[in-house]
Amino acid sequence: MVQIKQSKPISSLKKGDFVIVDGKKLEVDAHYVFEDYKTTKEMLIELFDPKTDKDYQIRYFSDQFEETIKFYELKEIVYEEVDIERVEW
Repeated sequence: MVQIKQSKPISSLKKGDFVIVDGKKLEVDAHYVFEDYKTTKEMLIELFDPKTDKDYQIRYFSDQFEETIKFYELKEIVYEEVDIERVEW
């Protein structure tokens, strides 16, 4: 399970905020509903590394984000899931 440290609710993250994933400081580019399943929403946070311009995503379900949070890195043209230990904002 991913260790999460939050200074505000995940739903409050917006463009320009910073998220630290395993020590790497990433900037939020967008935060939106990826898929609406009526009983829950799959949310997507688009991130980028301002130093390398690499793209990342955090995906989670709105009703249980701590159990469902996943991190992805853009490789070539697809996002691949990457195991992480800690995320904070």
